[in-house]
Amino acid sequence: MSRVRTAGIAVTALGVVGYGLGTLVVYPGRAFSVTAVMVGITLWAIGGDVR
Repeated sequence: MSRVRTAGIAVTALGVVGYGLGTLVVYPGRAFSVTAVMVGITLWAIGGDVR
């Protein structure tokens, strides 16, 4: 796997966890979890497949 794709998967996972926590607990900056999901999916998509 390429580094960009790995980073995308990690950022997406962190964003999803942050979003889930944001539905349970109010904390400053929770809206950035949605941004993290969008950026993570983008990195995941452009990361390509290493052959």
